[in-house]
Amino acid sequence: MAFRKLRTTIRRSKIGYYAINYLRQAIPVGLYSGALQRKLTAINRYDKADLADRVNYYNKLNKRTQPGENAIALKNMEIFKSPKTYNFDTFEYTRYFDQNFKASFVFGDAIHTFPEPSIQKSRPIEGDNRNAVLLKLDKKRHFIFIKDHIKFEDKKNLLIGRGAMTQAHRMRFMEMYFNHPLCDVGQVNTRGGKPEWIKPKISIEEHLQYKFILSLEGNDVATNLKWIMSSNSVAVMPKPKYETWFMEGRLIAGTHYIEIKDDYSDLESQLQYYIAHPDQTQAIARNANQYVSQFFDRRREDLISLLVLQKYFYYTSQTDQPVQL
Repeated sequence: MAFRKLRTTIRRSKIGYYAINYLRQAIPVGLYSGALQRKLTAINRYDKADLADRVNYYNKLNKRTQPGENAIALKNMEIFKSPKTYNFDTFEYTRYFDQNFKASFVFGDAIHTFPEPSIQKSRPIEGDNRNAVLLKLDKKRHFIFIKDHIKFEDKKNLLIGRGAMTQAHRMRFMEMYFNHPLCDVGQVNTRGGKPEWIKPKISIEEHLQYKFILSLEGNDVATNLKWIMSSNSVAVMPKPKYETWFMEGRLIAGTHYIEIKDDYSDLESQLQYYIAHPDQTQAIARNANQYVSQFFDRRREDLISLLVLQKYFYYTSQTDQPVQL
C-alpha cells in the first residue's frame, strides 16, 4: 500500500508541476512587477546568517562585471522551448525581476565554469567556480524526496544499482562488480554497454529493499542521490565531482554517504565493514535524512532562489540593490 502511494504521489507531482507552469505563463509578466520586495520581506522569518550562507554558496560572485555577450534579456526567453523544465524552473523566479535584465543561461548537464557569470543547474566542485551560479533547475527530475516505510534493520545487506551504462567510468564499475555476491547491479540501456549486463528496470520502492544503493555520477551529478539520502538506506559512491542546488560539495564521507575510491577498488571492503557495523550505517542514514530536511521548506527555498538572482543582477551591474542579509 505504501509503495503504491509513493508511485501515485510522484506521478501526481509531475502532472501538477506541468499544470502549474502552464498556468503561470497565462499571467501577464507585468502583474509580477513590484512583487519582489513583498517576497523578500520573508527574510525576517528566517535566520539571516543561514540564508546568507546558502545564497553565497550558490552565488559566489564578488566583483561587479557585465552580463557578457551571450546574455539574453529575460523578456526574450522562450519559455516553451526545449528543455521546457529548465525554462519553467527559471521563469518561476525571473518573472519577479525587470524583464530587461540580462542573464547567461547554461541549461543541461553543465560540468564547466564559463568566462561570464552564468545561471546553471550544475557545476564542478573543485577549482574556481565563481562564475557558475546555481539555481534549482530540472527539479522534477533531480529533486525527488521520499518517505521510506522499511526499517533499516529489515533491509538486505546488499548493494543495489541500476543505471544506463554508457560512460566509461560506469562501465568500469560493471566490469568489476557485475555478479559480485555483495552486489545486485545491472544495465537498463539496450544500446551501449554489454548485453550480458542488462537487467529490468526496478522502481524506487524496490531499491528500498536494500541497505546500500549505488549512486554513480553520470554526465554530471547522480540523479538518484537525493531520494537515497531521504530514505532509510545509504548511498554508496565516490566523492562527488559536480554539484547542484543540493550542495553535493558539502557532503561528508562517512557522515552522509559511504565513500568508495574513484577506481572502486575498495567497494567490497567498505560493504563488509558497514555490514559488520550496522549502527554506523544507520547513523549515516539518519545524518543524510537530516541533511535533506533543509530543502523541505518551500517558502525558504523560493526566497533563497530570489536572493541568488538578485545577487546575480547586482554583480552583473544591472541593479544597484545588493543583497542585504
